[in-house]
Amino acid sequence: MLDYRFIVDNLDAVKENIAHRYMKADADAVVRLFNRRTELATKLQNLQQQRNTNAAAMKGKLDADTRGALIEEGKKLKEGIAAAEAELAKTETEMDAEARKIPNMAHPDAPVGKEDKDNLEVKRVGEPVRFDFVPADHVKLGQDLDIIDFDSGTKVSGTKFYYLKNEGVFLELGLVRYALDILQKKGFTPFITPDVAKEEILEGIGFNPRGAESNVYTLEGEDSCLVGTAEITLGGYYSNTILPKEKLPLRMAGLSHCFRREAGAAGQFSKGLYRVHQFTKLEMFVYCLPEDSEQFHSELRSVEEAIFSGLEIPFRVVDTCTGDLGAPAYRKWDLEAWMPGRANPPSPTGGEWGEITSTSNCTDYQARRLNIKYKDSDGKNKFVHMLNGTAIAVSRAIIAVMENFQQPDGSIKLPKALVPYCGFDTIPSKGF
Repeated sequence: MLDYRFIVDNLDAVKENIAHRYMKADADAVVRLFNRRTELATKLQNLQQQRNTNAAAMKGKLDADTRGALIEEGKKLKEGIAAAEAELAKTETEMDAEARKIPNMAHPDAPVGKEDKDNLEVKRVGEPVRFDFVPADHVKLGQDLDIIDFDSGTKVSGTKFYYLKNEGVFLELGLVRYALDILQKKGFTPFITPDVAKEEILEGIGFNPRGAESNVYTLEGEDSCLVGTAEITLGGYYSNTILPKEKLPLRMAGLSHCFRREAGAAGQFSKGLYRVHQFTKLEMFVYCLPEDSEQFHSELRSVEEAIFSGLEIPFRVVDTCTGDLGAPAYRKWDLEAWMPGRANPPSPTGGEWGEITSTSNCTDYQARRLNIKYKDSDGKNKFVHMLNGTAIAVSRAIIAVMENFQQPDGSIKLPKALVPYCGFDTIPSKGF
């Protein structure tokens, strides 16, 4: 969340930022409640001083009438202090609730726009694959090669679930290990994180665990949820902690399952593995000093680029527009892979870009909500900056590998970098 004083001192900029993000939040209410809190805190302080004066007077030699008057005054002061404390607590609770609805400020260079079509392409690596045959999408390839079973997934678990089979299992495990090895060499500490987190941690990270618009599966009666990303569990790892400055930066890599409701997600580009209720993801997370966060944001993006360059998959980088940032992000880069199976109608030269990773600099927005600080050289406790980035979302990486490396006979020739991890170089056609 934003600092209360920042909201008060920069009200117009905060309101403009809310508008650019197409979110609903009442910054005026925060200012009003902030001022009311200041008044109540002053009132409470005055009452406490009067109580102290009253208590000091009671220690002297007093006649009965004077002592009685002081006792009566003390009772009234006690009642007044209790009432003032209750009103102050109520005001602070309301202010906190309103402030939590306000998104992080956006980077000055972030494109202003409402949807992903307003994102700005800033880099392209490789060129879209051109075939001398009409390529299939990953759904047909997965069925023909007997490595993905959507029908059984739907029968057993419901729509948007799937089974990986045969070489598909080794493809997932190979992608995870390939990415993990890259991250370990770059100084990331590997974790396998819980798939469940408390609601207070989700709220601290900036996810909404309740309501019809929520993308989160809640566990009934548990005050906890299935995580949609290891960003939640890695971000909560140091909640309510003061980190020594010399420990920063902290680079973490978390492997987890991810569970998402994907309510309302439909359309041609949501079919198959692209939007599913459960998938495996390897997430990067960084805690750092405020002055270093933009540098680490570039580092996370460079890691993502290295992973997919190594897989020989054509991709582009986009600067995410304000309306597509998400509340915690100050700036976000997306990597979008070329997906030939998205051509409509199918074509040897067709396809579309599809998001495969993203990386966000959330500055101190999440740290304030989760109370994560570091002790600076001046002895003061200050909020860290927190960043996250997808190393590899396995289901979408599988789409990119299958569709870009398919062969005329329906087989898939793996990128060279994956062969040592999978133990084979080709997923052969089954000849159906």
